[in-house]
Amino acid sequence: MDGRAESSETVRNKCAACFRQYNKKEHLVEHMRISFHSPHEPTCGICLKHCRSFESLREHLIGPLPKVECAKVFSNQGCNFCLKIFESQQALRIHRGSCQVTRATPVLSSSTSRPTAQNFMDIDSRMQSASVVALSCGMVGGGSDGSLDICARVCLIDQEENIIFHTYVRPQIPITNYRYERTGISPECLRDAMPLKQGQRKIQDFLCNGEPIWKVRSKVTRARILVGHGLDHDLESLEIEYPQFLIRCYVNCLFYSTILMSLKLQITINLQGSG
Repeated sequence: MDGRAESSETVRNKCAACFRQYNKKEHLVEHMRISFHSPHEPTCGICLKHCRSFESLREHLIGPLPKVECAKVFSNQGCNFCLKIFESQQALRIHRGSCQVTRATPVLSSSTSRPTAQNFMDIDSRMQSASVVALSCGMVGGGSDGSLDICARVCLIDQEENIIFHTYVRPQIPITNYRYERTGISPECLRDAMPLKQGQRKIQDFLCNGEPIWKVRSKVTRARILVGHGLDHDLESLEIEYPQFLIRCYVNCLFYSTILMSLKLQITINLQGSG
């Protein structure tokens, strides 16, 4: 009887997006608070599970330990490039002839087939006119228990969700937890990563828009408005000081979290496209 009650409790505490299960309801609530699941996330076309990246979705479908039911359907009706599921093999054949993800995208080197620190390492000169930009950092864990947040990836986008800057950064202290399931970051990603100080300078120079930081602190400035979720935490991890009057931090902004998920999807599609 107790076993049935425990099983029932576990089923009730299941995330409807990623299907993770929790023993306690408060743990599920905390997961939902920080996960920011979005329709823009890569989603399995069979079981509808949300994945954090295309790499996670690929592992779910055709990895070393895929979900058996999904892998069986995908082997007959799935596109190996964009991971979409089609109603018939004929529809799949037609799609493969025009699948955009099979072509290398111009923003990446054609020799790159996996996410590397070289991608988007320079500020896109075409984005110099952007007056408002959004910032997000990917945090890995440090410290003895892996609970210390350390920035290992940073992205900047404009109002139109165009990628301005995206790179992995090399933390200054040892990483004890890569949080791969949530971040998609692995040791391979950081092998040739940009030093934190170099990434910090690039971002601060772009935000200040050619002005010295002392002038940016005055209210007559060309510096850009910075939008984000938990920006104080992100800026602290990057060791960047930026005037508060230019910061728009939306702690519970669904629109902003959706933009970031769309950015993650766009980056992943570009990376898959170079393979």
